[in-house]
Amino acid sequence: MAELIFLKLGGSLITDKDKPYTPRQDALTRLANEIATVLDTNPGLQLVLGHGSGSFGHAAAEKYKFTSGASNADAIQREANKDFWAGVSEIRYQATRLNGLVMDSLRGAGLNGIPFPPSASIVARDTKILSWNTEPIRIAIKNKLLPVIFGDVVFDEIRTATILSTERLFAHLTEIFNPNRILLAGREDGVWREYPKRTEVISRITNRSLEEALAWIRGSASADVTGGMRSKVIQMSDLVRAKPGLSVQIFSGMQPGNVSRALLGETIGTMVLDK
Repeated sequence: MAELIFLKLGGSLITDKDKPYTPRQDALTRLANEIATVLDTNPGLQLVLGHGSGSFGHAAAEKYKFTSGASNADAIQREANKDFWAGVSEIRYQATRLNGLVMDSLRGAGLNGIPFPPSASIVARDTKILSWNTEPIRIAIKNKLLPVIFGDVVFDEIRTATILSTERLFAHLTEIFNPNRILLAGREDGVWREYPKRTEVISRITNRSLEEALAWIRGSASADVTGGMRSKVIQMSDLVRAKPGLSVQIFSGMQPGNVSRALLGETIGTMVLDK
């Protein structure tokens, strides 16, 4: 029986988030090869790949002081603001530029990736996805291609434009495709009990322990307009609550072999579970 997995390569993993527009090319190459090896040796495994925008999209958003949470009054001003629309274009350009580097790495590893830019297919309403034709993604999965999505700016009927994280995109796709597991690979070993001291990784977060875990979690040490670790844990906790049986794994992709191990079902990092 086929197993469907959503895997995210975090922006902090594939770019240097403290240096605008700086990819970690060695990491991209290694991660693509790990994914290719697992898929080649496990034909029953199906994968949807997502990646963050890292120092590309987030740096552009910071440059233009772009926030997703604009009020309705702000939205009216936005529509007449040429600088705002220039920012939307720049964020989209930079997110897509990084996606091109990801696709190059996937092709170099022999993977048949197909990118699905959110900005070209999603319309949001008040930061929530209103419409997204996901049928092409379904067809890609069926034909053993590798769909690739990424954090991006999209048009928003209320706020003119908003940025959607890969986690937000995964949450929407989960309702449609019902993956067995979601894997979130970043730089950190998992969710730390004391950050930035990093004294201990929280191995398991459930609905009962969520509040305690959130007390330890900060957002992100680098520019991250999508909320960082705290937002990630909240979104994933909501998701596993809505989808009993779904597991989410937050772990480091920095160590060679970790992505392979997680894809193959090994428990590393922090598990986010319903109970």
